[in-house]
Amino acid sequence: MHIVIMGCGRVGASLASALEDLGHSVAVVDRDPAAFRRLGSGFTGRTVTGPGFDRATLLAAGVAEAGAFAAVSSGDNSNIIAARVAREIFGVENVAARVYDIRRAEIYERLGIPTVATVRWTTDQMLRRLVPSGAEPLWRHPGGSLELAELPVADSWFGRRVSEFQERTGVRVAFLTRLGEPMLPHSRTVLQDGDLVHVLMRSDRVAEVEAAALRGPKEDAR
Repeated sequence: MHIVIMGCGRVGASLASALEDLGHSVAVVDRDPAAFRRLGSGFTGRTVTGPGFDRATLLAAGVAEAGAFAAVSSGDNSNIIAARVAREIFGVENVAARVYDIRRAEIYERLGIPTVATVRWTTDQMLRRLVPSGAEPLWRHPGGSLELAELPVADSWFGRRVSEFQERTGVRVAFLTRLGEPMLPHSRTVLQDGDLVHVLMRSDRVAEVEAAALRGPKEDAR
């Protein structure tokens, strides 16, 4: 998958390296060409100088073919504008933005842009937003038979009860992240657009569960 990163600070450079190690093609955008030195000599992706919310700059970075976009510059406003351009104009499926002011996070989440606040930042958290399918689990039982993971789900699950989701996928929903906050669901809880779904599942059923979650309830009806 091709992934575009806006911002080549320590976070952007670290994220670019991690994504290349996972086998993805990467393009990094930054206003300052000197910032690309952080990528190191081993970086094989594309570097584009310019503002990350400019259409011409994004096109040069390959956003039209991108499967994910990360806005991790030092400015909240620039990050959210760039993230919205990537999603709303170019239709990039997985988009995430870094924010410094955590009070803005809820607003951004309501706009459909998952955020990672500086106070709880890790490269791993951003990776889970960009490439959720196949990401390393949040926790794995020492015996290897059970794991806790964030599960990518089809939009058609939104408006359905957690109990139905569990029955059709064969998992236990451990918790949801809604508007940036963790939430313990009950059987009548309804999944909402923007929810991040964290589930417990058997390690030998991961591929099967991911497929069921991405098919959605109508296609998976029994």
